[in-house]
Amino acid sequence: MSKIDKYSIDNTDYTVGQDNVQKWGFDVHNPVFGASAGMILLFLIAVLVSDPATAKSALNGVKNSIINNFDVVFIWSGNIFVLFCLALVVSPYGKIRIGGQEAEPEYSRPSWFAMLFAAGMGIGLMFWSVAEPVAYYTGWYETPLNVAPNTPEAAKLAMGATMYHWGFHPWAIYAVVALSLAFFAYNKGLPLSIRSIFYPLLGDRVWGWPGHVVDILAVVATLFGLATSLGLGAQQAASGIEHVLGIEADIGLQVGVIAGVTLMAVLSVARGIDGGVKLLSNINMLVAIALLVFVAMVGFAVSMGTIPTTVTGYLENFVSLSNPHGREDETWMHGWTVFYWAWWISWSPFVGMFIARVSKGRTVREFIIAVLFVPTLVTVVWMSVFGGQAIDQVINGVGVLGENGLTSVPLAMFEMFEALPFSLILSVIAIVLVLVFFITSSDSGSLVIDNITAGGKLDAPMPQRIFWALIEGAIAAVLLYVGGTEAIEALQAGAVSTGLPFTIVLLLMCVSLIMGFRTERFR
Repeated sequence: MSKIDKYSIDNTDYTVGQDNVQKWGFDVHNPVFGASAGMILLFLIAVLVSDPATAKSALNGVKNSIINNFDVVFIWSGNIFVLFCLALVVSPYGKIRIGGQEAEPEYSRPSWFAMLFAAGMGIGLMFWSVAEPVAYYTGWYETPLNVAPNTPEAAKLAMGATMYHWGFHPWAIYAVVALSLAFFAYNKGLPLSIRSIFYPLLGDRVWGWPGHVVDILAVVATLFGLATSLGLGAQQAASGIEHVLGIEADIGLQVGVIAGVTLMAVLSVARGIDGGVKLLSNINMLVAIALLVFVAMVGFAVSMGTIPTTVTGYLENFVSLSNPHGREDETWMHGWTVFYWAWWISWSPFVGMFIARVSKGRTVREFIIAVLFVPTLVTVVWMSVFGGQAIDQVINGVGVLGENGLTSVPLAMFEMFEALPFSLILSVIAIVLVLVFFITSSDSGSLVIDNITAGGKLDAPMPQRIFWALIEGAIAAVLLYVGGTEAIEALQAGAVSTGLPFTIVLLLMCVSLIMGFRTERFR
């Protein structure tokens, strides 16, 4: 019997939820739920008892050490994930259908695409589409490939480097996790949990502590990542509210924003994917498209001229930005690229599992093309329109950005709107988009954490789903209230630090997925 046959997924007698404990309306996988909740509680106590600035300094030290010493690991791993996905598209494995050859998609393509963005990086595009290109163009924190700031070459490279961070690489990371989860859950009948991916490598040992450790790490990374985003998003939304309404963006307003987002997320989680995430994602995508079209039409010549600049800047510098060796812009690479890669990888259990949940019925080829190419193409347009307008304002000295450059990341988009017609309306729409993107991230994240802590069950009780949505909001609110930005940045440093162990996990996923594909019959 070969190793692959021995560890054939079809040979396990494990049933989903067999180790769960049912109590107080919950249905939890005890080692994972208990250990995850305990680690999160200990972290909160540590931050509350200690000085947030001290916690931030300590965790930043760990994060910076990881980024500085393992930069080659992160960047080459990202390259491997892109090549792996592209190889699957052209390989015979591309014919495999998620859920079996007779499986049908559960969602239309428009709804599917909308949910990909809502869970993946919709909020990131709102937060960074103005700030990041301007930062690279002006040298706000170094420049990519040491290009001279405020030059035509800097403008082209600013758009290309921005796309590099938001294009193929992050979506390849998500695709590896999502495809692995979907295949082992829907084709092999294993629990929808990170541990299931490693059955070909570990056999029935995945149901023991090796699997517990993987799932606990996924829960902690996901929860910390979501809480960090809620905290940072609250700051952006509060800055926008202050910009539009004049209400001071103090801690009270930020906590109030988190409370409102969490309440809406709880309602959405209670309604499930179809009645909650899908509905909000579709609405938000339509509003986002309307905002994109309007901004593009206002500065039509700039927007249309920036798209080819972005594409050529991305393609021309793709190899240089993907090579970590002998870089003269090491400070920029560590501060931006390696940080981003660690952040995307730490988020991959959350985004990957959500994408897996909504992708049944797609072939591997269709899945990779949709997850890798479609978001990249949309992001090219989005970044070109918003980033192109922002850089044009800086070049021509127009508006706040033109006068002062990048002074506030949360305010950057709203400052760009000031120089456009109907700026007040645009700012209000942007605030709504930010809030709804955070609601969809929170409720989809709650569903994912619930899946893992329920032992891979898809139908865990509603109180359990609501519990995790409340915990996310509570962590972000408490940290903001007690320690402000210092505490949120400490949490972010902790989340990013989980990117290193998960990089190894993702590389092993690629091996395990191929082993799983080799046991599948397809035509």
